Amino acid sequence: MESEILGAASEVDFSLLALFMRATITVKIVMIMLIVASVWSWAIIFDRIAAYRRIRSADEEFEQTFWSGRTLDEIRGDVAENPRAPTAAIFDAGMEEWNKAHPAQGFIAGAQQRIDRAMNVVIAREGHRLNRGLGYLASIGAVSPFIGLFGTVWGIKHAFEEIAVQQSTDLAVVAPGIAEALLATALGLLAAIPAVIFYNKLSSDSDALAGTHENFADEFAMILSRQLERRAD
Repeated sequence: MESEILGAASEVDFSLLALFMRATITVKIVMIMLIVASVWSWAIIFDRIAAYRRIRSADEEFEQTFWSGRTLDEIRGDVAENPRAPTAAIFDAGMEEWNKAHPAQGFIAGAQQRIDRAMNVVIAREGHRLNRGLGYLASIGAVSPFIGLFGTVWGIKHAFEEIAVQQSTDLAVVAPGIAEALLATALGLLAAIPAVIFYNKLSSDSDALAGTHENFADEFAMILSRQLERRAD
């Protein structure tokens, strides 16, 4: 009898596609949602990694230009039309306020504060761009296991219903339903684990880049502040 049961169970197709096709419509919807979430999270991950690499390279290139000893006006002439690097955009915003601050009759009061605010606006905008998509990663990492668990619970419920209908607890009856249910949990973890890992990494990278931008703005503000003090004397 036991050999017959094992033989019947061995004839059941346990491939991923077969498990998906045998699942109830509810579990299929859960699986599709988790697959889409996984693909979406990987798209965000690859996009952010590539974006951070470009930003880091552009910032390094601009800072080399900035500290090359050229005048501020010469540097702005090169980057004003297309400030690719966030540090270049911060520099351009500061220089625009700087140029407005010294008309023919002399420097305008409060120039330093306006320069700082102009650069802070750019820093905030660039910070928002850096964090684009990270909120979705956090949501996918937090919610996917629960969605998968819901699919598993629903699948197990269906498996018990099949046991009641078949009036049998044979392995050939029980195993397929349990396997289909557990597949939903596996897909939930498959979506959640990379999302959580890369959310933490990318958040750290984003904070590091934002810190670089803030440090550059502080250094540039000090340079402009010294020039304002010299011209005020």
